[in-house]
Amino acid sequence: MAFSLRALSKSRQLYANRAILQQEHAVPFRFFAKEAGRPTVLKGDEMLKNIFLEVKKKFDTAMEVLRAEKITIDPEDPAAVTHYAKVMKTVREKADLFSESQRIQYTIQTKTQDIPDARTYLLTLKEIRIKRGLTDELGAEAMMMDALEKVEKDLKKPLMRNDKKGMAVLLAEFDKINKKLGIRKEDLPKYEEQLELKIAKAQLEELHKECYEAMDTQKKREEFKDEDVIEPKSLDIRNFI
Repeated sequence: MAFSLRALSKSRQLYANRAILQQEHAVPFRFFAKEAGRPTVLKGDEMLKNIFLEVKKKFDTAMEVLRAEKITIDPEDPAAVTHYAKVMKTVREKADLFSESQRIQYTIQTKTQDIPDARTYLLTLKEIRIKRGLTDELGAEAMMMDALEKVEKDLKKPLMRNDKKGMAVLLAEFDKINKKLGIRKEDLPKYEEQLELKIAKAQLEELHKECYEAMDTQKKREEFKDEDVIEPKSLDIRNFI
């Protein structure tokens, strides 16, 4: 057990921090600064202190959940992946963190709010999708661009987002595409759940890999050379937090 305790030092730190630190690139500044919406102007140091305390509070809340739940590091076990996804959902809800879908929605809002035309808007959505590592398995993007081409051809000019009549025509075309692809608004929660499961599996795969890398590194040390490498799924990660 001494081998696993020391070997997983790096992985445990990465795991323990993942729930909080992965939010850094997507969560808006005001999300952490609870006083941001009030008229009181805070000095730099005081504002940074408030942000730090807010992040620490979220971190402590996340750690409390992780210490209470047993995580099985087995990305090939659907039950383990499902349970991990549920645990991370509980972490987000209790620590008031964004889900992946919420982060994507926020990114879209901030990246597209000043875009005036429909074409640049759609191209920006594609760019966001690629950067988030998402795939367009149904080919929806190409269909949406074809629909835009059709609308702009009828208009004989680029479609601007403030053109209510033109946008209504485009959205009607999008509705036809959704119907053709079998995408329904009421199914969005299901799609979000599927996305979270994919993310959970990817994170468990990463953690599984980190465990083996950490143990391999430690096994090269003289005091551990005769120790057997153990299966990550046999570990109770709560012992390393």
